[in-house]
Amino acid sequence: MRRLVTAFTLVALTMVSTPTIASASVKTGQKVFKKKMRKYCGVSGVRFARMHSQTEWEDLWYDGEFKEETKRLCPKLPVKKIKESWWKHVYDFTYEYGTGGSHVPKC
Repeated sequence: MRRLVTAFTLVALTMVSTPTIASASVKTGQKVFKKKMRKYCGVSGVRFARMHSQTEWEDLWYDGEFKEETKRLCPKLPVKKIKESWWKHVYDFTYEYGTGGSHVPKC
């Protein structure tokens, strides 16, 4: 009986401590866009993400041109107001909802 309780406790701890990384960064990117970028871009998150395909967003990110392209698409955006740690989340958001993807964000 003691072994059974210990096993259930270990399984419960493992399930509780397992993070959901994939959805958290997309949701965080969506929040960053809604709160920090949308008013400067003048478009919704859907329209912004659909300005490029998922492949194009990926290429921009890995070529190091993601910030510049964001600035080109949103000329009024003060890029320095977006924290460096937020850019990865914004990329995940744009990649997830870019053209070619089947998801539609709620912003």
